[in-house]
Amino acid sequence: MYRKAIAVDFGGTSIKMGVTQGADILAKASPLPTAAYSSPAAIIEAMCATARELLQQHPDGAAIGLGMPGWTDFHRGVLYQLTNVPVWNHEVPVRDIMQQALGLPVVLDNDANCMAYAEWKLGAGAGLESLACLTLGTGIGGGIVVHNRMLRGRTVSAAELGQTSICWNGRTGPFGNKGAIEEYIGNNEFAADAVQAYAAAGISRTAEECTPYLLAQTARSGCPIARGMYEGFAEKLASLIMNLMYALVPEAVIIGGGVAKAGDLLFEPLMARLKEQLFPVHYAALRVLPAHFGADSGLIGAGLMAADYAAGKLS
Repeated sequence: MYRKAIAVDFGGTSIKMGVTQGADILAKASPLPTAAYSSPAAIIEAMCATARELLQQHPDGAAIGLGMPGWTDFHRGVLYQLTNVPVWNHEVPVRDIMQQALGLPVVLDNDANCMAYAEWKLGAGAGLESLACLTLGTGIGGGIVVHNRMLRGRTVSAAELGQTSICWNGRTGPFGNKGAIEEYIGNNEFAADAVQAYAAAGISRTAEECTPYLLAQTARSGCPIARGMYEGFAEKLASLIMNLMYALVPEAVIIGGGVAKAGDLLFEPLMARLKEQLFPVHYAALRVLPAHFGADSGLIGAGLMAADYAAGKLS
């Protein structure tokens, strides 16, 4: 039985906080608007204030778990830089500050690792010893489990799968990395490419009309351009999964984020492309699964990490 934990799922638009116990979310606080705060100190104080309110409702909360985008040092509890939050552009010892303020153990990890942790422990990957998780959204996040351990790497920055290349001379990523897959299938890039595809056919569309959700609806209504966009998306995503299979051979690849809700529109062409590119033994062993917890995976994962941390089971 998991103990209760205060969980934080930090996003560029809002900060979601709640009380979790295992896979259950027992309470949710009103989201905090990320852009409303002028400094890391102000953001941390707002999170601490909300945590205190949640602890008043659930005083048996055992620990605090934070899932935050950007480069986090799990071992030191430090956040170096926060993706899409310009005011957080330097190293901050988040864990130590919040532990001192709240008097509870605090664990900090990358938000994609929290999603992977939730899916590994209690979600689509429950019972597996190895898996790779992908979160498909504005960016592409990743988390990898190998031999029943989260893979964090020597610099605690492993599984930045959105920055891996699918084309040696392709689009340039934020670190000068050519062909970064995030530059092709991130939500904004996917929408921009769809706008161009429609324009080439003499049809005017805005990026707001080409979100993954709206493109999926249009594709299901018979639009060949929208369907072609999803087929192209699947082909690019297959390149990433192919690389993961040849490098790691995980038991499953778990896909979360809005695009994963497209169901067979994505998964059917994805599996067809993978079958064309993998050794038969690799393809036969592979499962590609939609994430179980959906939009709550980050919150649940942060809570699970915190409960295991309090119990001395997290490494």
